[in-house]
Order: sequence, then structure tokens, then C-alpha cells
Amino acid sequence: MDCRVVVEAAVPVYDVETEDEAIRIAIAKTGELLNPDLNYVEISMGSRTSPSGEELVPAFVAADEALVALELEMTVFNVEQEEHASRIARKEIGQRLESIPLTVLRVDVLPDEEEEEAEEGEADDDLIPEFDDLMDDG
Repeated sequence: MDCRVVVEAAVPVYDVETEDEAIRIAIAKTGELLNPDLNYVEISMGSRTSPSGEELVPAFVAADEALVALELEMTVFNVEQEEHASRIARKEIGQRLESIPLTVLRVDVLPDEEEEEAEEGEADDDLIPEFDDLMDDG
């Protein structure tokens, strides 16, 4: 089974004035730490919410320092369980992002290629009439 794992990282950034600047620097810093070994990890802004459910900017700036929430997404191949996929992703990413806290947000099981091909084949069968059906119409 193949899984898509999303991990949240809390990336510290120093000497910044705005949230946007902090986010840009955090993404660049994380990209440098992951590349070239993990260039297949997708980096995006994380999401934060207040206790009342209000959407917040994924960076918190205080005293020219920031903590930025980023989501790191990678595919893990040939695993037995979702838990195994999450451990592999945390280990691979965590080795390159030392002293950056990580939390697994979600693990999505990807459909097998064989299943996709079978589903596509079934859909194709619906589009093409059977030979006997064609003969009956004529």
C-alpha cells in the first residue's frame, strides 16, 4: 500500500518583521534543509486557528522572531499500515530538520494502480456497447 503523509513542522525564524517575511524565510530554510535528499517533499503553509475557530496566519511574530507552521507532504511506498507510513515520513523528514518539532496531521491511503486500472476498465466497458447489443439494434 502507498500513503500520502502530511506532517506539520514548527519552524523558528529569526530577525523578521512581518508574518509574510517569516513564512517566505521558513519555506526557503526548510527547502534548503530537505534538498537534495528529500526534494520530493512538498512544502506549504500550515493552517492555524484560534480557540474560537477563527483562521490565523501560519506565523507568529514576537520580538523579531517567529514560529511558522508549515505542512510537509510526502508519499511513502510499499507499507503495511498507515502507522508505518507515518513513522517513515517522520523519520525521513526529522533526520534533516533537527530540533524542529514535527506532528503527523494525516495519512491518506493512495489507490493501487491495479485498482485504478480496473476501475478505468469498468468505466470503459460502460461506454462501449456489447457486440450482441449492436446486432440486436440492426
